[in-house]
Amino acid sequence: MRGVHAEQLFYNGTILTMAGPEPSHVECLVTSGGRIAFAGAREEALRLFPAAEARDLAGAALLPGFVDAHSHLAAAFDLADRVNVGPPPMGACTDIASVLDTLEAFRDSRGTGPDGWVTGYGYDQEALAENRHITAADLDARFPQQRVMLVHVSSHGIVLNSAALAWAGIDETTATPAGGVIARVPGTQQPAGLLMETAYLELVAAKLPVLGTQDKLELLDAVQQGYASRGYTHAHEGFSGVTDLDFFQQAADAGLLYLDVAALGSFVDAPQWLGNPHYPTGKYRNGFKIAGLKVLQDGSPQGRTAFMREPYLTGDLDGNPGWRGEPTMPFKVFAEVVATTLAHGVQLYAHVNGDGAIDNLIDAVEQAGSTVTDDARTVAIHSQFQRPEHLPAYVRLGITPSYFTNHTYFWGDVHRANVGEAKAAFISPMQSALEAGLRVSNHSDFPVTALDPMFIVSTAMNRTTRTGHTLGPAERVGAYQALQALTSGPAYQLFEEDRKGMLKVGMLADLVMLDADPLTCAAGTVQDIRVLETIKEGVTVYRRP
Repeated sequence: MRGVHAEQLFYNGTILTMAGPEPSHVECLVTSGGRIAFAGAREEALRLFPAAEARDLAGAALLPGFVDAHSHLAAAFDLADRVNVGPPPMGACTDIASVLDTLEAFRDSRGTGPDGWVTGYGYDQEALAENRHITAADLDARFPQQRVMLVHVSSHGIVLNSAALAWAGIDETTATPAGGVIARVPGTQQPAGLLMETAYLELVAAKLPVLGTQDKLELLDAVQQGYASRGYTHAHEGFSGVTDLDFFQQAADAGLLYLDVAALGSFVDAPQWLGNPHYPTGKYRNGFKIAGLKVLQDGSPQGRTAFMREPYLTGDLDGNPGWRGEPTMPFKVFAEVVATTLAHGVQLYAHVNGDGAIDNLIDAVEQAGSTVTDDARTVAIHSQFQRPEHLPAYVRLGITPSYFTNHTYFWGDVHRANVGEAKAAFISPMQSALEAGLRVSNHSDFPVTALDPMFIVSTAMNRTTRTGHTLGPAERVGAYQALQALTSGPAYQLFEEDRKGMLKVGMLADLVMLDADPLTCAAGTVQDIRVLETIKEGVTVYRRP
């Protein structure tokens, strides 16, 4: 719950305001009533606020609380009943055997019966020694009875064993949905275990058991601590059906949210909530708001389901040439979603990874007649495989990108193989976007990658792949620009630039205290910086033990 707003005076540290295009510091910061009351010289602060509680930073760095630009907060509830099968540094699995061992140990520790589920998350075939997808046959060898599901690291697909495929009713007669992928055993129509995109969403996701409201309410504090412990004072829920929207509003009305939570309503459920006064958009109520509508127009580049203008060099998931991925929906349908959303005055957030999907977004916004003068701030989520000519189109149409530079580390080498060095080097082109005059953000897409803002800063600054290759050195940014993409940048995208993202008088007292100053650390060590304390509207919501 949100606590009492103490009056506090912070001094004796590096206080970075994030206000302006260049770094600026103040000697002292005072918070009062949940807002910043003073930023300036300590002597003047002591005179104006003699009763304020003195907070000696002891050399620590104080910044605005991090603003989560894009993650999936609701996924954290599901992770409580799943096991991490990701590769380092996310997890510890490096080959198929270690994935199976981890699943087996999790099953045994939970006492999962023959009819139960064993679910792993963070599964990434690209990081396995065998360099191939796990199959139903691999899983069946260890799990002939339990239903097993591996959730792909992209969150756009799964691998099922035979028991889970049978439960879902998927067999050799099952047709592949448009925009989806069902991998088949070579030479047959028998499902091999892997399902991606709409095949996963339509054939499996809608049938999976879900946690009840009470279960989620009991986990809500731990979920928020997952964000607060990493310095976030604002959390993002990136794709919410009506059930999720109702849950978050219920939690907010019960006073259980001590972080700001912004959710994006799903385009799938839009007929139920878009334009419905029961689901107002753009305004907080007890710490929760529906920020806009989320629509997907392609999949994931590491899964080769992002929609590209040119074919992948490595072909489709079976290696067949000529594969470009597919749009989630025909352009006409996508354009209607875009136009309807903008016509309602609701902010549009579009998941677009490949340059083909980005082309679709630009064309749809243009057809809707929206330009930068409308200040709609359409957000291109991920916006990864842009082409240089996309940037002036974004400027003209008022599209603002939320990048995902963690890809340069986790899948940079995969992208080089899939699309070639030149195209891969322009992934999440932050420096070029800033030079074009765009306001940008950067995100984790949790649970795709970890909720670690300093790792995000590091990948924006270094763009180093797992093998040590620098992917697109011209797109590296400085520490200050990398921090802007976690503070003032996402605040702007949320229409909250007057509330958060900077340390200025009158703005929310949302703060994060770090054990080192990111501006003075070597680029190769910035990811080692740790959060000491997180303060939301003047109230400490996390303190490092």
